[in-house]
Amino acid sequence: MLARRTLNAISYPLSKSAHGITRGFYGSRFTPKARGMATSSDDLVGFGQRHVTAGIGRLTEAVMSKGEGSYLSFEDGRRMLDFSCGIGVTNLGHCHPKVSKAAADQCTSLVHGQCSIAFHLPYLRLIEKLLPVMPDRSLDSFYFWNSGSEAVEASLKMARSITGRQNIICMQGGYHGRTYGAMAVTKSKTVYSEGFFPLMPGVFSTPFPFWHQSGLPPNTSEEELVRLSLYQLELVLKQQSAPKDTAAILIEPVLGEGGYVPAPPTFLQGIRKICDEHDILLIIDEVQSGFGRTGKLFNVEYSGVRPDIMTMAKGLANGFPLSAVVSRKDLTDRLKPGSMGGTYAGNPVSCAAAVAVAEAFEEEKVLDNVSARSHELLTSLHSLRNDPVVGPNIVDVRGAGLMVAVEFASPSYPLGDPALNPSAPKGFAARVARRCMDKGLLILTTSIYEVIRFIPPLNISQSDLEKGCDIFAAAVKDVIREG
Repeated sequence: MLARRTLNAISYPLSKSAHGITRGFYGSRFTPKARGMATSSDDLVGFGQRHVTAGIGRLTEAVMSKGEGSYLSFEDGRRMLDFSCGIGVTNLGHCHPKVSKAAADQCTSLVHGQCSIAFHLPYLRLIEKLLPVMPDRSLDSFYFWNSGSEAVEASLKMARSITGRQNIICMQGGYHGRTYGAMAVTKSKTVYSEGFFPLMPGVFSTPFPFWHQSGLPPNTSEEELVRLSLYQLELVLKQQSAPKDTAAILIEPVLGEGGYVPAPPTFLQGIRKICDEHDILLIIDEVQSGFGRTGKLFNVEYSGVRPDIMTMAKGLANGFPLSAVVSRKDLTDRLKPGSMGGTYAGNPVSCAAAVAVAEAFEEEKVLDNVSARSHELLTSLHSLRNDPVVGPNIVDVRGAGLMVAVEFASPSYPLGDPALNPSAPKGFAARVARRCMDKGLLILTTSIYEVIRFIPPLNISQSDLEKGCDIFAAAVKDVIREG
């Protein structure tokens, strides 16, 4: 077995050109400094900064070396409590033993089994595991791909092909990915599409029942927010995209990059009614909210709404690249063979890992832990909000399960925004995230608002959750003191 080696110990085949330039694989240019660059953590970071595409942003300029349960270790020696989970991916913690073993075992039998050539066993075993836990019994036709964006792309293709219609209605604040079609229906931040226009045509957006989007106070009733949002959706269907031209309505049951805002059950029920009335397909995006993240296996279960198509990824395989699109067989039977596919779609190693994830959820009673830890997390955050010094700076605590957010007031919000507070610290959320990192906690911001999101492992221990909450509270107080 090969021993673990740092990059400077790896031997590259090198040759000298006529001009003395060192060349490596395929004749590429190699400087002597680059050849021996991995002498320290700083060298590794510098190498990455020079050669990794600038379009990728990072939370920290560091190199991850090991993940173990709720912790990440870095090449510079730091070991940090991880409340990011790779952005909601490692729901069972880093390198879960059962999942890692299943993947390793699969590597000895079949690593790549292309889905357009034949079935493979892990693909079928995974369907067998998922069928009984779907939010509606009608969801019985599966297609596995690699990423959440690809799953969304597939759902859009399916909706257009099945209905013979072009238009897609998505939600203001929704996030569905950064590939071309997914980027067109992503409305959470302009950074994802800025400079890439023209985008895919036939996309229309409508407000989500979030008080920010209606310019209303945070304590506005759920009933009023739903009424306003359903009214705006009806206007879109009357003014912008006629029902006979509308293939699907796409929605995250909890806005992810839009601020961790759960959709009220009555809103999803209202959309289902509109879809049924006009033969429009309802696509539920559970990429981030799925696999126990909000306390049920899928968040849409809280509303009892039946998706026509549902997308999944992230926690599905606990870090192995895998996504899924599930629909009804009577719908997918209308697709032409060959219209769906992909070289790596439904990789056997990833599927084997996902089977192990499904088994671990049941064996380890993960949803019971989510319920207990969610109560503790929300209790801690509401206690912080009740602090007389901190409270005026916290606008909202929201979420479900272990998909929870804290929003801070801001002096930079537009005039008229109910969370505008000229005396609040600038850049509150990003500063809190940096302070948390200094204290040993990885945590992420989200949305165009001042929001911190909590995405700890679903099997996190009580002591680690308490540790993370204490670090967060201390970081918030530090930023308030700094002003």
